[in-house]
Amino acid sequence: MVSTLKVKPKRNRKTKTPEVLNNKLGSVKTKRTKRWNVSEREWTRYRKLKSPEMRQKLLDKYVPLVRNVATRMAMGFPRSVELSDLISTGVIGLVEAFRNYDPDRGVKFETYAVPRIRGAILDELRALDWVPRSTRAKSREIERAYSALENKYGRQPEKMELAKHMKISIEDLHLALNDVSGTNFLSLDEVIYREDDNRQVPRIETVIDRETLSVLGAIEKDELKTFLGVAIDKLTKQEKLVIALYYFEELTLKEIGEVMSISESRVSQIHTRAVFKLRGMVKEKFALTG
Repeated sequence: MVSTLKVKPKRNRKTKTPEVLNNKLGSVKTKRTKRWNVSEREWTRYRKLKSPEMRQKLLDKYVPLVRNVATRMAMGFPRSVELSDLISTGVIGLVEAFRNYDPDRGVKFETYAVPRIRGAILDELRALDWVPRSTRAKSREIERAYSALENKYGRQPEKMELAKHMKISIEDLHLALNDVSGTNFLSLDEVIYREDDNRQVPRIETVIDRETLSVLGAIEKDELKTFLGVAIDKLTKQEKLVIALYYFEELTLKEIGEVMSISESRVSQIHTRAVFKLRGMVKEKFALTG
């Protein structure tokens, strides 16, 4: 007995041609722009009546346009820049564009308003930025040069190579790096990963205050001060005098030489010997290494 197997015919999947894709993409764009699309009839009616109610109604319809512009711009800004602030500033640009718009020139309001909205946002950001524009430009120039050399050599470039690429001296490069280094800020509220356990924590939890001593550190520091007083008493008279004049009276080696009627190089030798003795006594007392 021969069994017959029914084979299902394969479905003919029609490939989407570029024309079909473009048509669909065009329909999506049309749906999006309808959110702030205002008819010519509404503009004509507003030009005739000039009522505040109609003005507010038209502005409300164009608010999504501001959100669209601000969202696109926010992608190139740091996380510290809030989208809501950009939108608020963009609305100011929208109102300004609405006030100066002349429909008789044959330009759509959207085309006229977008550059004004972007300009208002950028002007506000520049006003809030305390760093001079020249420093920002210098920072971008260094970043471009650094990236170009990194791609060229396949490694991080040295400062001499960076200065040569930018056609400036190494001294000017150091000055530029010092100016740029003061423009970078980090948010203490930003969530980062800890290196030890790879756990997400706010950055403020990873900041270590190295200036404030712990209780144990304060006790150790007081103990060290007390011992130094004992150790200095074990030095010779010349060594004690040099230490006192240099660290307590804050005289220079030359001035100490004039007080002690010896040469500056001799004062330096006495100072070096005294410090070496004190360091050795501290290491022996507290069992320090290195």
